[in-house]
Amino acid sequence: MVTTVNTNVGAMVALQNLNMTSKALGVVQERINTGLKVASAKDNGGVFAIAQNMRSDVGGLAAVQQSLDRASSVTDVAISAGTAISDILIEMKGKAVAASDVSLDTSSRNALNEDFKALRDQIKTIVSNAKFNGVNLVDGSLTNGLRALASSDGSAHITIGTEDMSLSGSIVSLATTTQIDTATNASAAISTVENSLQNVNESLARLGTGAKKLEIHKTFVTKLSDSLTAGIGNLVDADLAQESARLQSLQVKQQLGIQALSIANSAPQMLLGLFR
Repeated sequence: MVTTVNTNVGAMVALQNLNMTSKALGVVQERINTGLKVASAKDNGGVFAIAQNMRSDVGGLAAVQQSLDRASSVTDVAISAGTAISDILIEMKGKAVAASDVSLDTSSRNALNEDFKALRDQIKTIVSNAKFNGVNLVDGSLTNGLRALASSDGSAHITIGTEDMSLSGSIVSLATTTQIDTATNASAAISTVENSLQNVNESLARLGTGAKKLEIHKTFVTKLSDSLTAGIGNLVDADLAQESARLQSLQVKQQLGIQALSIANSAPQMLLGLFR
């Protein structure tokens, strides 16, 4: 190698190596700070694009989870209302059977009738108040049923059918004016109440099936979201134990590079000895 004061090749090489070490050290420090080995597209464009698409899916699944939670709450309220109506119908049947006794005195029949009407009106109150977040599954307001998101792109849904338990409806056929003020009316009411009770219980079975379907899909969505999140981590997360070891290695390498550069920079001083 030619010895000259104009061009210090050794210093240039030492500086290049030191810059490379400093750049690698900056990368390691960024990975330690962010916990990511691929924090942006410039780190690895292909992996970053894949991770972003997966993050989009996870975000979509979070919306699906919220939709399923709301649908589950609406269905749970509907089941509670249906159960209460079923219990009331059982009690109403007992009142109707008692009032069908032709030997019953007027005051007793009137008392039974008042209880019967109070229970009848209570069904109306339960139906009108069986709401969650403004959604009522048992008053017939949802003509197309309750739809919950089932996929991250919004293309699939889970539908829970409407169960209209309003008085004088297809399920609760008991009229809003039904009474048991006479033995004849009481006998007629027994059949109507029994039919309504059977219909309500069938509606409860359908609601229960729908609630189970929502619960199963919620579990699946949670597991799928966790799997995607783990997959993203495998792609972009930094191994901090490995980065810690690299950090110490590069710090030592940087110190040695500084010393090498210092030695290279002092090389021209040796020329002074030749001209003494």
